[in-house]
Amino acid sequence: MSLFERLKADAPAAWSAYVSHDFVKQLGDGDLPLSAFKTYLVQDYLFLIQYSRAYALAVYKSPTVDDMKVSLDGLNGIFSEMGLHLELCEGWGLSRADIEAAPELNQTMAYTRFVLEAGMAGDLLDLQTALAPCVVGYAEIGAALSAQTGDLIEKNPYRRWIEEYASEGYQDLARAFGAWMDRTADVYLTEQRYERLQQTFEKATWLEADFWQMGLDAK
Repeated sequence: MSLFERLKADAPAAWSAYVSHDFVKQLGDGDLPLSAFKTYLVQDYLFLIQYSRAYALAVYKSPTVDDMKVSLDGLNGIFSEMGLHLELCEGWGLSRADIEAAPELNQTMAYTRFVLEAGMAGDLLDLQTALAPCVVGYAEIGAALSAQTGDLIEKNPYRRWIEEYASEGYQDLARAFGAWMDRTADVYLTEQRYERLQQTFEKATWLEADFWQMGLDAK
């Protein structure tokens, strides 16, 4: 079992609250209020700004040049993901300047600062563990929503978002991240340390669920 799968298996309540959240269900059904999605999307763009800093920190925390390259690839991937957000927001008349001027909501601040603190206080494995629910979780959610909607996705107003995270490119990225975690764990992980990693993973997962709820609360 990979480290990610072990961590997920040991946090069933948090993981279910995240991947089966009402926000996700409504997104897949296509009946999520647009106001909820727009709030989420703007906040997620602000989230990704801080997430890019976390990947920059991963470069610094990387023990090898190969790890540094993987971290840099992740940073470049985030910039591409930010482009998707801008593309969707521009369709609603929101410019990049509008988005970047928006205030960070409490849920955004709580999650991003938690990830950054985990990385600053620990090593690369601590940071990867805090990043994992987002990176790999979105791949799981995207694939599940794509399979659930099937041909009906053509009529789903959130089709572009679902297809992005269900895409082979993003699925490959998530698989690569999981493999990278395992390689790091081979160096750093001990059974005595696992409990701390599991706590970090579970907290980050609950913060993901809170992030969805932030969108729903904006209705």
